[in-house]
Amino acid sequence: MAPPPPPPCSVRAAGSNPIGCLEVAEPWSGAAPPALPPLPGHLHVAAPAAEDDDDALAAAAAAVPSEQRVHDVVLKQAALAAAAPEMRRPAQLAERERVAGGLNAAFDRCGEVCKEYAKTFYLATQLMTPERRRAIWAIYVWCRRTDELVDGPNASHMSALALDRWESRLDDIFAGRPYDMLDAALSHTVATFPVDIQASTTNTMKSQEYSQYGYISFIIMSFDELYLYCYYVAGTVGLMTVPVMGISPDSRANTETVYKGALALGLANQLTNILRDVGEDARRGRIYLPMDELEMAGLSEDDIFDGRVTDRWRCFMRDQITRARAFFRQAEEGASELNQESRWPVWASLLLYRQILDEIEANDYNNFTKRAYVPKAKKIVALPKAYYRSLMLPSSVRHCSSLTSS
Repeated sequence: MAPPPPPPCSVRAAGSNPIGCLEVAEPWSGAAPPALPPLPGHLHVAAPAAEDDDDALAAAAAAVPSEQRVHDVVLKQAALAAAAPEMRRPAQLAERERVAGGLNAAFDRCGEVCKEYAKTFYLATQLMTPERRRAIWAIYVWCRRTDELVDGPNASHMSALALDRWESRLDDIFAGRPYDMLDAALSHTVATFPVDIQASTTNTMKSQEYSQYGYISFIIMSFDELYLYCYYVAGTVGLMTVPVMGISPDSRANTETVYKGALALGLANQLTNILRDVGEDARRGRIYLPMDELEMAGLSEDDIFDGRVTDRWRCFMRDQITRARAFFRQAEEGASELNQESRWPVWASLLLYRQILDEIEANDYNNFTKRAYVPKAKKIVALPKAYYRSLMLPSSVRHCSSLTSS
């Protein structure tokens, strides 16, 4: 007999349109995808250390730059992907489709959440094949639900027990034991595509790390902290979606290049979100900009909370936008190596999101009271550009061809 599912979180955002852990959902009663054996080299999060070891663990983590810590995860994910087939258990897809009524409703709900909370991202998913589109929605919703635990209205009331239950819930999803309909969508996804649990668990475990190191105040002291935050929120989404997108059979790049590109796109998107939403976040008492860089620019928290658009602020914003664009350029390297049918939506997402930075500049860097909104006409124009880029051969193939011809 399968063990009972973990109880749902008891925290709910009052007066909100709750999703995920904050959503009161009926337990899943449909047929669940089969439990899967671990992939080769499957990685699990170690048990929590004893309380006496907390200081030592914190010091060790702080000694390693965030970028290096994330790079190690990328290498492991790339190695697992290289050792796994693109699709899992294809013979069982027909069996799952026989109970697709409930799953279709689950995926539809995931699409609704994505459309409401990530409009630009949702637009890009419309260019995907139906199976990939649904899988991406399911991954996005899980990550957003996790984000709500520490970044939602009731984040300050989240208990360690609730976080532990959420982590156990992820284990059950990968084992084919979904609790509710949104869990079932993700469980179907990981049973279809070789999505590994490590990136998913890393996204979940950010809640514990924020609580342990005091990040719950949402004052980011350095870019090293901001990098880790962006990785947890969006970089993990990029890593989880690579197996869904697939790598082109023509690609001559190593798998690590593709995963680095996916990570960079997630980081670039989240940095863009932060730059767009400075004023909105400040009104919630939060600053997601690196405080040490603000101080170097001659700015303070009061400048943010008061919404002062000065020459110092404009100079600071130009530097932040330059950094975000650098991540977008790195993302291009990975996007060109994806499967042909996946390139267009990824390029569309990349080009559409990068336009937000242009709008911040057009607003004279006033992201306190003006929202950087990309007009619909500009979005439409970007789609054929993305399609043209998707038709080009992978960069690795073009590079090899140029070397051969020379």
